[in-house]
Amino acid sequence: MAKAKAPRRTLDTYTVKSINKTIRAGDCVLMRPSDPAKPSYVARIERIESDGRGTNVKVHVRWYYRPEESIGGRRQFHGSKEVFLSDHYDIQSADTIEGKCTVHTFKSYTKLDAVGNEDFFCRFEYNSTE
Repeated sequence: MAKAKAPRRTLDTYTVKSINKTIRAGDCVLMRPSDPAKPSYVARIERIESDGRGTNVKVHVRWYYRPEESIGGRRQFHGSKEVFLSDHYDIQSADTIEGKCTVHTFKSYTKLDAVGNEDFFCRFEYNSTE
């Protein structure tokens, strides 16, 4: 007889051991791409869930797209750290999280004293399904 699957449960927080950072719903993260030559993907955590044993942790994410990943492509007016919040949702292993990042509004981004590697800004939404 097959073993019953452990029920999935939603977690409030989860510590990603490889980076020693705690994530929660609403945080923005950098996700490891399958091609190491590509830059990390940017996503917002929507929900964190684990199996009953806590060994298999998945994150429900909403992807940010870089301008070059959109149909229109990168244009002259796009900033180098600009991303678009998309309508593309996905479920990924928490093990693919490389780090936390911050996606600012354009207004707050322009007021930063120094822009770090983990700072991005978003001023547009992108409908990836159309």
